Amino acid sequence: MRRSGCLALLFVLVACSHATAAPPPTGVDLAIDLGVRIPPAQTHHMGREIAQTMHYTGAPWLVRESRQREEDCRMLVEALRIKPGQVLCDMGCGNGFYTLELARRVGPRGVVYAVDVQPEMLHMLAERLAREGIRNVRPILGTPIDPRLPEGELDLVLCVDVYHEFSHPEAMLQRIRRSLAPEGRLVLAEFRGEDPAVPIKPLHKMTKAQVRAELEPAGFVLAREFDRLPWQHLLFFEAGGDGPDRPEPDPQP
Repeated sequence: MRRSGCLALLFVLVACSHATAAPPPTGVDLAIDLGVRIPPAQTHHMGREIAQTMHYTGAPWLVRESRQREEDCRMLVEALRIKPGQVLCDMGCGNGFYTLELARRVGPRGVVYAVDVQPEMLHMLAERLAREGIRNVRPILGTPIDPRLPEGELDLVLCVDVYHEFSHPEAMLQRIRRSLAPEGRLVLAEFRGEDPAVPIKPLHKMTKAQVRAELEPAGFVLAREFDRLPWQHLLFFEAGGDGPDRPEPDPQP
């Protein structure tokens, strides 16, 4: 696209985002702050190479038929212990594989903020929400340094195979921490880096030690671990230093 076309598109996005104070529940919030400068993307963080964000053209992989069989997504959602009326965030929501189920779980009194940095993903999500008639989801176009979440309101922020792709992890963790309610938790699902049998490229896997080494300096405390998923760690973090000395045990089936 020529420069004039790009500027015109940017103007339309900004104008539309400020046209109404409260966008409809399934509308994509495309507000852009032209005064915010995004630093260059990091290539490494604390000795770990940062993976590139999956392009929106790969979205079909997120809803592949084999995903439930490979990852046991239903067990992951059950492990979150979601309650009706909660305020959640599906961080890096993509085309909404988990977003829709989270929205059903919190019910009409709850809210799910669906954040992604690719507007194409959010448009796919909006189409799915419209088809399903789901109206308690707020899609948000975030930036690499700010998910643009309300402060102090989130009961749970879920990052499924997303954190290892944050190009500015320190800034994102700081913003997520601010968004949590007093009892809120940040939950990371990451493919197990310790397990060579997990058929995922090493760049897209993390060990528990890596996750803790990066989140604890950012002010998070490991509160709970769930170790029964086929391929992934599921780690629950609290903000601040008030977490338990030991993670909550994984309940037995």
